[in-house]
Amino acid sequence: MLIRHDPHNELACQKRDELAPLLGDDLPADLCLVLGGDGFMLRTIHELGEHHTYLGVNCGRLGFLLNAMDETDSLLLRLRDQAQWHILQAQRLAAEVTDPEGRVTSDLALNDLYVERASGQTAHLRVSLNGQVVVKRLVCDGLIAATALGSTAYATAAGGVACHPSLPMLQLVAINPHIPRLRPIALPLDARVDVEVLDAKRRPARVVCDGRDLGAATRITVLGGQRPVRLAWLAGHDPTSTLIKKLLHA
Repeated sequence: MLIRHDPHNELACQKRDELAPLLGDDLPADLCLVLGGDGFMLRTIHELGEHHTYLGVNCGRLGFLLNAMDETDSLLLRLRDQAQWHILQAQRLAAEVTDPEGRVTSDLALNDLYVERASGQTAHLRVSLNGQVVVKRLVCDGLIAATALGSTAYATAAGGVACHPSLPMLQLVAINPHIPRLRPIALPLDARVDVEVLDAKRRPARVVCDGRDLGAATRITVLGGQRPVRLAWLAGHDPTSTLIKKLLHA
């Protein structure tokens, strides 16, 4: 198994030092124990891919992707009680991003990806779903594509719906839409979304994928239901309660 901790997080460093000598061969070989916050969890998954089962321990704030912090002894007991683990097969979004020079970049998002204006001008976007143009010209600050797991982040802040992480869906949320007043849309997980940046020279836009800046873009293709990641939650973890807590304290 692997232990990854956020070196910039004092609590994560402390817990790593306490736990590392106590963890033995009774835990799964593919387990990656992640100590940090949600952002560090996303970076770890991006780095290591879908070849591990990720069990996060919250050393940050809410920690929507993570298990609650416990005293070391209690945490060890819960870690060793594998029969009570709940494994979520968290689907990701696959993105292909074409830049102004025609170069194509591929990436994956566990939470969300979005295209946003990169100048003082509004973005003008043409949006297609499953090959059919649904909005010829969306005048807005940007457009978010989020998984159910990522729906409680930027998507909710922009007016989308917070969803239970087990739902097989993809959510589209316009950021400050002007014309038309596009409402959030929930789509099947296997949906394909194509976004074309109109007037890209005068109205440039960039793409951000799970917090990673992919730079300027003229065309973006998003496919849901790609290369799932296994997330492990310990006994007593209740995603519904965590969801409600996040909404009430947002």
